[in-house]
Amino acid sequence: MPPRLRALHALCLTDPDQKVAATRALAAWARAQLPPDADWTAPVRQGGDDRGVPGRPERPVRVSATAVPARSPFTDEGRAALVHSICHIEFNAINLALDALWRYDGMPADYYRDWLRVADEEALHFTLIHAHLQSMGWRYGDFPGHDGLWNMCEKTRDDVTARMALVPRTLEARGLDATPLIQAKLRRVGTADAEAACAILDIILRDEIGHVAIGNRWYGWLCAQQGLDPLAHYRLLYRQHEAPRMRPPFNLEARARAGFTDEELQALTG
Repeated sequence: MPPRLRALHALCLTDPDQKVAATRALAAWARAQLPPDADWTAPVRQGGDDRGVPGRPERPVRVSATAVPARSPFTDEGRAALVHSICHIEFNAINLALDALWRYDGMPADYYRDWLRVADEEALHFTLIHAHLQSMGWRYGDFPGHDGLWNMCEKTRDDVTARMALVPRTLEARGLDATPLIQAKLRRVGTADAEAACAILDIILRDEIGHVAIGNRWYGWLCAQQGLDPLAHYRLLYRQHEAPRMRPPFNLEARARAGFTDEELQALTG
């Protein structure tokens, strides 16, 4: 089975554990058996056929972002809800990476290799944070979750340039800003489970810098191919697709490491 078709198969799986296993197996298979000149470019489905995309379990119940209840991390259930929200983000991130891998035809082979690597790392993140949630006595699906990340995937399904602009380098880049704030909140709690969550978030933040960098890389490449000014076109896409407003504080160091230019960082803070 071609690698992008395998990615689509993993994307359509509804059971989180099966999706993780299929994603990690695909990445291991590609590393071990795919030759450097493997063909990644063949179309996977015709005519924008999105049946079964993405595969998701019945739980968690999906609600609007404003309907997710706020809970204090200073209670056991509140910390579990916070960890669950990270688990939900990582599950969605697996789907985001697999979708970027299977959906867009005609990109360079390195594009597909990059997004397979992202999917593999997101699957690892989900495994780590879900195991931690289970150690706290809860499972993925025990709290509601919102669909903000996937909604932007839907909006950008027909435009790979918009996808690169508004998912990895906008929504996922917000995670670079939010993670240190979440860690600071958990460290104020001071419990062993809170410290363990912070250690997992260190791994996630390290890898997410690389994921956002991949989004920046391919957004820049696509703009160059189309003769577009990256900053001006980003502003156009941001308005066109009604991306969420960017709010400070910004993790400027992490964003710089992820490939945002000085001009972009100045525009962000201006």
